[in-house]
Amino acid sequence: MTNNLYHFLTNWRVESTIDEVYEILSDATSLQRWWPAVYLDVNELEPGDAIGVGKVVQLHTKGWLPYTLRWQFRVIAANKPHGFALEAWGDFIGQGAWNFAADGEFVNITYDWQIRAEKPLLRALSPILKPIFAANHRWAMAKGKESLKLELLRRRGHAVIEPPGPDFSSQTASEP
Repeated sequence: MTNNLYHFLTNWRVESTIDEVYEILSDATSLQRWWPAVYLDVNELEPGDAIGVGKVVQLHTKGWLPYTLRWQFRVIAANKPHGFALEAWGDFIGQGAWNFAADGEFVNITYDWQIRAEKPLLRALSPILKPIFAANHRWAMAKGKESLKLELLRRRGHAVIEPPGPDFSSQTASEP
């Protein structure tokens, strides 16, 4: 059994439309602005087609643990506005799928993320620290839901507080 395999299933519910949620979550270059607690740097390397299939994005991300991740993804499928799927490589390898379902004035959002940790630190420590690494992912996704709700309010013209930014209090100067 490979101890560095992870499967995360995240469910959010926000007051919005699936079109608006799709627009926000499929625009990777805006992640650093509205989800800054996790996304430190985002660069689109290839634009993909009209609905984003083929888009390649390079990311530098973090959670609350004292390490960061460098990775890329390619959009491999899109069903606008109901969701899209991506394949990832770099510090982890795998696939993710965002799905959006309208429910009255709300949108039910599901993110299914299946990865294998490849960053040497994560790969080596996964057998003993897997629950802590999973908690780190849940923290990052909770910040995402909080930040998405703020972004939706901001788009509607409400005065909102800034989304929570990165917390480097636990970061070390020389990260593995």
